[in-house]
Amino acid sequence: MLTVKPCGLYCPAGDFYVDPKGSVKRALVTHAHSDHARPGHENYLCSDPCLPLLHLRLGKKAKFESIPFGEKHKIGNATVSFHPAGHILGSAQVRIEVSGRVVVISGDYKPDGDRTCEEFEPVKCHDFISECTFGLPVYRWKPEELVFDRINQWWSSNAGEKKPSLVYAYSLGKAQRVLAGLDSSIGPIFLHPAAYEFLDPYRNAGIVLPSAEKVEKRKPGDYARSIIIAPPAVEDSGWARTFPGCRKSFASGWMAIRGQRRRRNLDQGFVLSDHADWDGLIRSIRATEAESVRLTHGNGDALARYLREKGINAEILGKPNSVG
Repeated sequence: MLTVKPCGLYCPAGDFYVDPKGSVKRALVTHAHSDHARPGHENYLCSDPCLPLLHLRLGKKAKFESIPFGEKHKIGNATVSFHPAGHILGSAQVRIEVSGRVVVISGDYKPDGDRTCEEFEPVKCHDFISECTFGLPVYRWKPEELVFDRINQWWSSNAGEKKPSLVYAYSLGKAQRVLAGLDSSIGPIFLHPAAYEFLDPYRNAGIVLPSAEKVEKRKPGDYARSIIIAPPAVEDSGWARTFPGCRKSFASGWMAIRGQRRRRNLDQGFVLSDHADWDGLIRSIRATEAESVRLTHGNGDALARYLREKGINAEILGKPNSVG
């Protein structure tokens, strides 16, 4: 049903790729992050909530089509549908059925609660291709409300000293999730332009977010007591000098590893991930009741070994290889 080719996962029955690289005729896209939604393809198919985000990321010149979650769509001899992945707004798992056999490609996913995206939906299948970005037992997340409490307490403490608080968070998905958990009574909220541009699609999708302003040229004192959300790409650019005396932090699952905060010269690290942790991966994989599991995008060896010990046929997705 699926083959690993240089451009990525290919379905011969439907003549399409899922999250391909390079340039292909038809791409099914799981979500709008740039390592999954790439420019250069002739045709794109995604979930309905993902479409406005793709337009912002890729422009509107290519041919885009979207379908609602759960709606079946015939492509050649394959039947496909998108199902919520819980990663960011519009993120989807791709279900592919050919001659009665079902493969599900997870994309990036998170089974934990998140007020800024659709709830993860387990999809039963014969074969499951699962990401495993955080596929080690050391990665176990706390409930997001506890993390938001820590962020707000840190911000409040800094604001009491009239210090700006800078949170590094990826511009699409993580920035909006951090924003949704902020207590706006503490002070003003600002977003880097790269994160600010995604606010409208989130609000249009019914996601409730506090009021926030775009970072623009102001007097340094204008940012006292404020919190600023910015992508980590600007961390080494000198951009932070806009906020003299600011306290710096990073919201990421990678903050679970000791030493990350010190190496990045951060004042604080918040363990907040948009991917499944170790327990979430195992729970989600079991829920599919898949006969075989193939792992990709991360620490797969330990997870594959654990799953095999539990009687699940699990391996790393290899090259070249067939799935299903």
